[in-house]
Order: sequence, then C-alpha cells, then structure tokens
Amino acid sequence: MPKFLDTNILIYAIGGEQFVPRKTLRAQEILKAGDCAVSVQVLQEFYVQATRESRAGAIAHAEAVDLIRAWSRFPVQPMSLETLHAALDIKARYRLSYWDAAIVAAAQSLNCETLFSEDMADGMTIGATTIVNPFL
Repeated sequence: MPKFLDTNILIYAIGGEQFVPRKTLRAQEILKAGDCAVSVQVLQEFYVQATRESRAGAIAHAEAVDLIRAWSRFPVQPMSLETLHAALDIKARYRLSYWDAAIVAAAQSLNCETLFSEDMADGMTIGATTIVNPFL
C-alpha cells in the first residue's frame, strides 16, 4: 500500500539551508523507500513553492520539472470531479482547509492508509487514511 505524500515532504526532500537537516534526510528516506503516491495538486504545489523567486533556495524551472517527472513514477491521482466532491465533504466534516481536504481525498482515492504531512493533525484518521507527521 503506497503512502501518500503532502507537498511539504517534496519540498523538504530538495533540501536547503532554510530547513532542519534531519527533516531533509527524513523526506529523502521516505522518497527512497519508493512506496509513495502523490496527486497532481501536490506536484503543482511543489512546483510553485520550489521555484518561487522569493523563496530561499529556490530551484530553477528545469530542475523542478525534472523532479516532477521523476516523482511521476509513483501513482499520481489526477484532478477529477469525484475528488473535488469528496474533498468538499471532507472539508465540511473535518473542518480542514479545502486544499488539505483535497489531499486527503486524493490519498483515499489511491487507497493510501498513510498520508505523510507536517501540516495536518498527526494521528488524525479520516476514513481509512491516517495522517502521520514523519518529522515528530
């Protein structure tokens, strides 16, 4: 069963002086394990955050594209109307932001039991998906 990755895992994985080294190492370990899944939303958010000119350690467009292509070897949940509706239901029921709810919905659509995220409540279970902060 793949583990779904929130955007912050991908951002930490590229490293940089602004991050705690143990977080970068942990994110890289998760990716090396290979049993990962992402969504188009996560890849889009990664691109925007990683290449943002105001970000310390911003990477070039070409590097971000290469990383996205490499991570596309994992199962990738496409954007769909079904995922949108599921996200809206999750948002209303669990009081998450829409964007976090969309990540949970994508994880569920790929049957991921674990969603690695630093941004959501560690240990929270939504349906069959449990949020795990891998940096604790």
